Amino acid sequence: MAEDKDVQELEGSLDAYKSKISQVNKATLTWDKELIFVGRTNRGYEIEFDAAQQWGCSPTESLLLSVAGCMGIDMVSFLKKMKCEIKTYKMDIMGERNPTPPQYYTSIEMVIAVTGTGLTAKKVERAVSLSHEKYCSVYHSLRKDMKVKVDYTFENV
Repeated sequence: MAEDKDVQELEGSLDAYKSKISQVNKATLTWDKELIFVGRTNRGYEIEFDAAQQWGCSPTESLLLSVAGCMGIDMVSFLKKMKCEIKTYKMDIMGERNPTPPQYYTSIEMVIAVTGTGLTAKKVERAVSLSHEKYCSVYHSLRKDMKVKVDYTFENV
């Protein structure tokens, strides 16, 4: 039962962050020119979308980054709760898309590199697992048939 207590403590570490999440998100998308749009969150943050990918990212690139950002927030939070001090965290993420419309992601591969102190394979795997299986809202908003592969390296410094 000690493991159940550990899980509850880890999950509690996201309470402050998750409790601030609004059940309804609002944003505005405004056409700028050609096939360039500016998205603005309700809080004023902006992202540029560009079909030609010269002035901004594509919507699917931003989706990939959203998966990475969501999982990164979860993982760093959990690892800190596990008494790890994180010095660096980097995720390389690659998505493979269906070749014909709709060109949804069929698979995503993530390679995570973490450095710090107190890191173990078990802790990193647990942080990945909790995010992937329960907490990453972006991942859970995607297709259920999408294949996901996560590899990681860690280094105690």
